[in-house]
Amino acid sequence: MTAEGRPDLTRYAWLSIAAALLNIGLKSAAWHMTGSVGLLSDAIESVVNLVAAAMALGMLTIAARPADEQHTYGHTKAEYFASGVEGALIIVAAAAIAWTAVHRLLEPRHLEKLGLGLAISMAASVANLVVARILFRVAKSQRSIALEADAHHLMADVWTSVAVLCGLGLVALTGWDRLDPVVALLAATNIVRSGISLVRRSMQGLLDIAIPEAELASLEEVLARHRGPQVQFHALRTRQAAARSFISMHVLVPGEWSVRRGHDLLEAIERDVRAAIPSATVFTHLEALEDPASWLDVDLDRARGRALLDR
Repeated sequence: MTAEGRPDLTRYAWLSIAAALLNIGLKSAAWHMTGSVGLLSDAIESVVNLVAAAMALGMLTIAARPADEQHTYGHTKAEYFASGVEGALIIVAAAAIAWTAVHRLLEPRHLEKLGLGLAISMAASVANLVVARILFRVAKSQRSIALEADAHHLMADVWTSVAVLCGLGLVALTGWDRLDPVVALLAATNIVRSGISLVRRSMQGLLDIAIPEAELASLEEVLARHRGPQVQFHALRTRQAAARSFISMHVLVPGEWSVRRGHDLLEAIERDVRAAIPSATVFTHLEALEDPASWLDVDLDRARGRALLDR
């Protein structure tokens, strides 16, 4: 188990690395036999997969480290660097594929040994599909954006391979060699979309995006059970750091309550929130309902609310 209470996820990154190495070997052999620019584009993307998987391995290793004096909230955000880099590498791979395809479109080349090349490429695609499904399952259960990015990258590779195989099949049937680079260009376009989506999600994570809507709904259900004439909430803020969610709120109760009674309420609220959102770290702040300062103290910058009160 890691510092975040999750199983060690690095072994899945190693699985992705093994799949990338296998694909590089198989697809390079298929390209060498056929001369297909589509298969070359497939092999290039597998090289990018290898680099991305190595990046995911490094960031998952960092993310598993326990909190320390310099990183008191832990290291889970390291996963966003992995997914961001992976998204950028996907876009670079797409550009390389497009460049090669345009060159081959202008200077078409007759393809050879298509049957054997197709068989080898299909075997590599099946391996990618199996590994991608495993990574998707683990990423969902462990809330790992690094593994999810790796899985998306592998699936992009699978769809690229499917497009290439279709293109080569059409070439074999029609004899029109230019279909090969045309399909490669279409595959590159699809890959770019996947890369842009990953980069965008990574940037949102680094900018402290709120927890998912489903978790927000669960949080509101918990607060609704505790809310009443004597208990109110405000200054509710959430942020997601890969597998970890952080939730903070102000809890307002009558000022005449004892410290013990207020503390017991906060403990109950935090316990219920953690039960609804197991990955959550919850911070609560107790305030008096009748104190005007309590109702002004809701801004992220607390000094602003105080300034309004002093006017």
